Amino acid sequence: MHGYNARSGWSGPALRVLLWQLQSTRGPTATSASNHWTSAALALRFFSSRIILLPSDSLVELRNVRFGYDERAVLQDASLTVPRGKVTALMGASGGGKTTVLRLIGGQYQAQSGEVLFDGRNVGAMGEMRLYATRRRMGVLFQFGALFTDLSVFENVAFPLREHTDLSEALIRDIVLMKLDAVGLRGARDLMPAQVSGGMARRVALARAIALDPELVMYDEPFAGLDPISLGTSARLIRNINDALGMTSVLVSHDLDETFRIADHVVILAEGRVIAQGAPHAVRTSSDPLVHQFVHGDVDGPVPFHYPGPGIEADFGAPS
Repeated sequence: MHGYNARSGWSGPALRVLLWQLQSTRGPTATSASNHWTSAALALRFFSSRIILLPSDSLVELRNVRFGYDERAVLQDASLTVPRGKVTALMGASGGGKTTVLRLIGGQYQAQSGEVLFDGRNVGAMGEMRLYATRRRMGVLFQFGALFTDLSVFENVAFPLREHTDLSEALIRDIVLMKLDAVGLRGARDLMPAQVSGGMARRVALARAIALDPELVMYDEPFAGLDPISLGTSARLIRNINDALGMTSVLVSHDLDETFRIADHVVILAEGRVIAQGAPHAVRTSSDPLVHQFVHGDVDGPVPFHYPGPGIEADFGAPS
């Protein structure tokens, strides 16, 4: 559709066409003016009917979501937003539901109540075809990369292109090499996963995650097990690629320093709910005891050191 882009809305040329339609009503005759006004009215109706398609500030939103496994509730009335075009860090104690949130966004799980919205549409209410189409707008970097061990670095990155497009081999080759070049591994195209380091494997996985130019990339513990150099490299790539490609990123991580350094928006999950969300500085300086304990790594706080169990006297006390 000329002049309209699903991500950025209407372009300058499209708006200028509309203004020209309105200005040209100064024709010499009443008939020509009437015709021009008719054209202008149609153009205005065409334009106004698509204002609702302009992107909202949030690409992903959870509204009062509840999800659990059998009797164990993982999320309880959880609400959060993922701002469009930003890097959002999803943090919290282990088992707090962070990876579950990623699976809800991708439609692998369905919320038991509440809504999970992607670009304004409820993921849980999507049919199979629309869900698959929505997933093609997402990329995922799994924990430890999850590369196909029997495929080369090149073929790992080419996999989503071969699976979801009808591009020629020449074009697939160029795209794969461009993605590998973006993560600094164009020269490693012929290596097998067993021949690359852990940090390199994450970078290959990142190249694969962005192969289809997704609008959203979800990172599940991308820094786990990396040495300081690999960790810093991965963090810089996540930030730079997000900005260069105009994507939106959701990052699950426990590395506070590096994550707070690259994130625009931080969400802290605890006890099945969102206890804080906002700019990194605001979250870091929060007065909430649970947030403070997590951010500063305190042993003592709302999260106890001891797992609930019988008292000391019950286990070690003198027999009655």
